[in-house]
Amino acid sequence: MNLRSTVDLSKRKESDSKRGIAGGIEICITFPTEYVKTQLQLDERSNPPKYRGIGDCVRQTVQSHGVKGLYRGLSSLLYGSIPKSAVRFGVFEFLSNRAKDETGRLDSTKGLLCGLGAGVMEAVLVVCPMETVKVKFIHDQTSLNPKYKGFFHGVREIVREQGLKGTYQGLTATILKQGSNQAIRFFVMTSLKNWYKGDNPNKPINPLVTGTFGAIAGAASVFGNTPLDVIKTRMQGLDAHKYKSVLDCAVKILRYEGLKAFYKGTVPRLGRVCLDVAIVFIIYEEVVKVLNAAWKTD
Repeated sequence: MNLRSTVDLSKRKESDSKRGIAGGIEICITFPTEYVKTQLQLDERSNPPKYRGIGDCVRQTVQSHGVKGLYRGLSSLLYGSIPKSAVRFGVFEFLSNRAKDETGRLDSTKGLLCGLGAGVMEAVLVVCPMETVKVKFIHDQTSLNPKYKGFFHGVREIVREQGLKGTYQGLTATILKQGSNQAIRFFVMTSLKNWYKGDNPNKPINPLVTGTFGAIAGAASVFGNTPLDVIKTRMQGLDAHKYKSVLDCAVKILRYEGLKAFYKGTVPRLGRVCLDVAIVFIIYEEVVKVLNAAWKTD
């Protein structure tokens, strides 16, 4: 490996770290919305349901566990923020650099496929175990006798009781969710960028516009695949044994809870995802601009 390649690789790793750190900060700020979303998705129909809505979920959690209860499961997302960003954008860049035309333009369909590939890879390598641990921790807090004392204790107990496969519950659902997540986001983002640039592929985009496009892409993914997110959450919870497969989970939700149940947690998820995607795309685009100015990486 020559000096230029070594420096370029070093810069790429630094950019992944910056994206991961920024993602970690965003997670700390918005995690209560993730917590509420997960609890609402886990709240199966009963008579009456445990939570009457977003505000009631927050109120019950704070009454029972204090404000820190809204941050249950945060550590699993923090530990996974850097590798998740590295895999997502690394795979997307690898695929998109090979899919661009001679002018350096990536069309919307290829953007969707590259996003799909990135989503599948991050689901398998990072997101599934990260999300499984998060959901179990959040679900455990509502148990009469919570058994997980912290991140490392919880992971150790999960592996001791269920083996490594215990951290990979709902893998198929996670692949479907993350694959469609990134396919939708990169498709919308690519479409909006191409529309904005028109016939000039080198037209600069300022961070505010990038953030707006990112928020729109995030919202599109929320409305497009929340049913998959609900199924994934159910299959990663403490009651996952009730479901034989993704299809079985979907059928049972539909039969016992109705279509509306597939959109549980949409509002809190919308708030977090729009901010998350906006921030991450701003950082991604700005880092790529710097790298491409210093080294012709595209």
